[in-house]
Amino acid sequence: MRQANDRFSTLQRDQHRVRPALRLLPLPFSIALCLPALAADEKPENWALCPIQDVIPAFGGAPQPAFGSTPQAAREQRAEQPTSIEGDALGGTETNLEYQGNVALSRGDQFLGADNLKYDQEKDTYVAEGHIRYQDTGLRLVADSARGDQGADTHQIDNVRYQLVDRRGNGGADRIDMKGSQGQLLHSTYSTCDPEDRRWELRARRIDVDTDEGWGVARGATVRLGKIPVLYVPYLKFPIDDQRHTGLLFPAIGLSGRNGFDYKQPIYLNLAPNYDATLEPRIMTDRGFQLGAEFRYLYEKGRGEFEGAWMDRDDLVRDRMNEPDYLTDPYRDDPDNPDPDAGRGFFAFDGMHNFNRNWQARAGLRWLSDARYTEDFGNSLYGQAATSITSTVGVYGIGEYWSAGAMADYWQLADYTSSEAALPYNRLPRVYFNWEQPFGRWMTLGAHTEAVKFQHEEKAGGSRIDIKPFVSFPLQGAAWYVTPTLAYRHTEYRLEGELADTLATNRANAYVLANGGTVTPELVASFRDSAPSRSLPIGSLDAGVYFDRETEIKGDRFLHTLEPRLFYLNSPYREQDGLPIFDTRPFNFSYGQLFRDNRYTGPDRQTDANQLTLALTTRLLRQKDGFERLSASIGQIRYFDDSRVVLPGEIPLEQGKSAWVADANYAPTDRWTIGASYQWDPKFRREDLASVRARYLFADDGIVNITYRRRRDLLDQADFSFLYPVTPTWSVVGRYYHSFYRDADQEPGLLEAVAGVQWDSCCLAVRTLVRRYVRNREGEMNNSFQVEFVLKGLGSAGQDTERTLRRAILGYYRDDLYLVPPSNIAPAPDDNNYAPDPIP
Repeated sequence: MRQANDRFSTLQRDQHRVRPALRLLPLPFSIALCLPALAADEKPENWALCPIQDVIPAFGGAPQPAFGSTPQAAREQRAEQPTSIEGDALGGTETNLEYQGNVALSRGDQFLGADNLKYDQEKDTYVAEGHIRYQDTGLRLVADSARGDQGADTHQIDNVRYQLVDRRGNGGADRIDMKGSQGQLLHSTYSTCDPEDRRWELRARRIDVDTDEGWGVARGATVRLGKIPVLYVPYLKFPIDDQRHTGLLFPAIGLSGRNGFDYKQPIYLNLAPNYDATLEPRIMTDRGFQLGAEFRYLYEKGRGEFEGAWMDRDDLVRDRMNEPDYLTDPYRDDPDNPDPDAGRGFFAFDGMHNFNRNWQARAGLRWLSDARYTEDFGNSLYGQAATSITSTVGVYGIGEYWSAGAMADYWQLADYTSSEAALPYNRLPRVYFNWEQPFGRWMTLGAHTEAVKFQHEEKAGGSRIDIKPFVSFPLQGAAWYVTPTLAYRHTEYRLEGELADTLATNRANAYVLANGGTVTPELVASFRDSAPSRSLPIGSLDAGVYFDRETEIKGDRFLHTLEPRLFYLNSPYREQDGLPIFDTRPFNFSYGQLFRDNRYTGPDRQTDANQLTLALTTRLLRQKDGFERLSASIGQIRYFDDSRVVLPGEIPLEQGKSAWVADANYAPTDRWTIGASYQWDPKFRREDLASVRARYLFADDGIVNITYRRRRDLLDQADFSFLYPVTPTWSVVGRYYHSFYRDADQEPGLLEAVAGVQWDSCCLAVRTLVRRYVRNREGEMNNSFQVEFVLKGLGSAGQDTERTLRRAILGYYRDDLYLVPPSNIAPAPDDNNYAPDPIP
């Protein structure tokens, strides 16, 4: 035996001497990941309430992984790095090596430590004893002892405890047995809780592992909340690495009054490296059997996904017919209702293909068997379903100065209380080309062009070509700009006979109403035009000036701006009553509408105008960080002439002044935000819109929102929502959303009320909600009770309460405060030529 007073270090000069320990290094990694493989998180968890100290702290003297390094990247890097061994003493004989005292092996990010290591070169066996420690980028592990036979490739590790570095998961096993690529974990555990406060834990009597095949089989697996077992799975096969395998995925189990006991068992099929499929057989004891399927593919230039489900017979439909109020249901004979003896299902496809850097093909196809499918198979706890679905397919291109596309879309009814006539027109096809390019510093040329063929199941359609070339001259300096623009818009139609007849009749009726007389076939014929068109020039001038000064408020320095703006618009009147309404609506009047060259969304109407907008904006910008303490804007349009172009049911704009539009936002502190919008019509001395909003942000992600909004002849609503952290672990949530508006079809009343309690800890969260809400467009109310248990690092059980709260409380996720606001397109009048109203 040889002794050494100083520590020694041996690089990889004698390969066979260090190889025995090297074979031990990958074992803990492959084994310890078996149970955590069940817990693939889709979104990051909040570990703020966890102890700062890790369950297994980093080992002193172990190599530290590079910042941002992943386990996969670390494995690739260590393959090319040497192994070093250090210890207090090296003894034994040529055939029986003994490393004694603080033995440490390192290779790249890997570290293996032990008090003593013995290796018999003749038998090719090793024994490591005393404070076994292993660490790499993704894992830390401690054990009492490890032994193995390198020749037989068998290994045993006793009394193992481990921690996953990235996911805070930790656990242990009484023993790990490994032979080649196959092994067993006996009496294994996994949790993300601290060992001294085990709020939940996953246990398994035995786990069989095959690292070559990438499979693990858990036998006798139990999930416990505290000391109470809540889920038992006698046999479960699951992957332990990133490889995809054919097999069973986790089932979805539920119980409801509508479906009865609901069990869905996904079956994953690994068909090829670049495509796969999932079958989803589903049993609903009160309704029947449903088979769902998903197919995904991926290739160099694109990807796609097919999804669908089918049910030969749905007992829910027949049960609905036996309900006492079925005979009084106004929709019982609607052809869009499902047939009780027919199958029900849906189909969806989403895909894309890149032709080159400029051109791409995209498709989104949808099909429903009946208009009640989304209500019967969707989760109404999250609000109203869409009234219609659309399928779109097209080819799209984009370049530095242009964009183009050729596409088609088709609409299908998804609301049985509506009708086919309310669906938008199908565009089969639509082709567009947009171009805008600067020529030098002072001139920009461009054009917007579109050609569409409109079709509808219930209404006559036609085709439309819209061309709008323009030239602008952007003149600007450091504190001013003037941009004159001249455009010419030509729109031409080819109408089907029935639609041309309808428009002619409408024009004849309007003529008789204005001039007297009788509607005759000859009068109707004189107004008939199957190829109407409209052409007109559009001129505008946009000019503004920036004034600014520095100021100081309560010790903070601000930049105070004053920004006056003028926008002049002139376009002559063209009679457009003979043009159809395919896809055009008015914008809601707002501050942004002051600077548009058309108050309609589409080319079916182009407003005539001789008007001037005067607007003023002021801001307070904190100079140290750019924070906007105050912004306020006010503006008004002066109409020099009557504007006679209208949609059916609209009132023409008369000469005079528009409503004053004012919008302001003020942040008295970094946590408070107060805003208001107001519109006042001086001609009729009436308020058109009033909106007040306030928001306060608490330190611990809490938030309070208060909003009141009123728009004349449309809505009158108040909304109060909050997330209030009572303590670091307890918080309350709520919403009260009420409508005060009354008309012939709507009474004041509650729209939605939510109340809930949230409890959070390091590894477990519980959310409980009660909710009362408007269930459908008929105004029927419904109640729901939702409970969710979130086992951080494993998954959740119960309703998806976060989805409900995220929709009900703006700012429940802070990032949602910066989402794009909803469209300001006004609801359409009750006219068959319009698309349906947007969903509230």
